[in-house]
Amino acid sequence: QVQLVESGGGLVQAGDSLRVSCTASGRTFRRYAMGWFRQAPGKEREFVAGIGWGDGSTRYSDSVKGRFTISRDNARNTVYLQMNSLKVEDTAVYYCAARESIVAVPTTSGYPYWGQGTQVSVSS
Repeated sequence: QVQLVESGGGLVQAGDSLRVSCTASGRTFRRYAMGWFRQAPGKEREFVAGIGWGDGSTRYSDSVKGRFTISRDNARNTVYLQMNSLKVEDTAVYYCAARESIVAVPTTSGYPYWGQGTQVSVSS
């Protein structure tokens, strides 16, 4: 069992940067693959980025590749999503998710553990 708490959301302007964090409870965080998802009003929750454990392999959706970076600090039980060159269409509630596996997957059904979400709003 793991509990996840996101933080760091806020209101920024297009082109700005923002970093959101997700801190997990539990001693086995390092054995969880972590994912970031987002959900805009009226839309389905979508995959943004994921990071495995072990070699820390990462994957990104095409819409954020080259702008967002996912990373993890196992000593702090925390995963980060650094978001650069933000666009208005990045506005959403951002959720982190965990799965007890080596690799992250880009589907919501692959993650049994979810945080409560943090709002990211990008104005033009």
